[in-house]
Amino acid sequence: MPEIVSNTGPLIALASIGQFDLLRNLFGRIIVPPAVRAEVQDKTSLAALTAAKWIVVQPAQDMLAVQLLRDELDAGESEAIILARELDADLVLIDERAATRKARGVGLQAIGTLGVLLMAKDKGLVAVLKPLLDNLRRAGFRMSDDLYDEVLDSAGETGGSTHR
Repeated sequence: MPEIVSNTGPLIALASIGQFDLLRNLFGRIIVPPAVRAEVQDKTSLAALTAAKWIVVQPAQDMLAVQLLRDELDAGESEAIILARELDADLVLIDERAATRKARGVGLQAIGTLGVLLMAKDKGLVAVLKPLLDNLRRAGFRMSDDLYDEVLDSAGETGGSTHR
């Protein structure tokens, strides 16, 4: 079973558009550090996030490394990156650009919410991405029109951004 560690953003984003179970369907289980679990509970009342038995909470061991990252990133991002590195995780789910750069800089493979959606489309778990991207935007997920169009192109969909 692949080791997948997630930060807060993708969990909340996918739950906000009713696609939370894509994570379970794609990966089987997700590992989150305690800071991510706390952020999820602070930022949402979505019962699906806190009740999911396939989300395993596991602390990072190297808290000094976590503290060093805290100069640049938030608690959840810092713990997720260090935990993923400690577990030699196959993938870390993280949306924020600075955190993604940092994760890749320490040798981790990182994708965000949009990468998860593309993976789900590729595996036939979702038929069309455009409505999901539109729902993400309505839910407050920030993506440029260029990125929106790029994701649709990658998914083999056309239609372009309606937000130009």
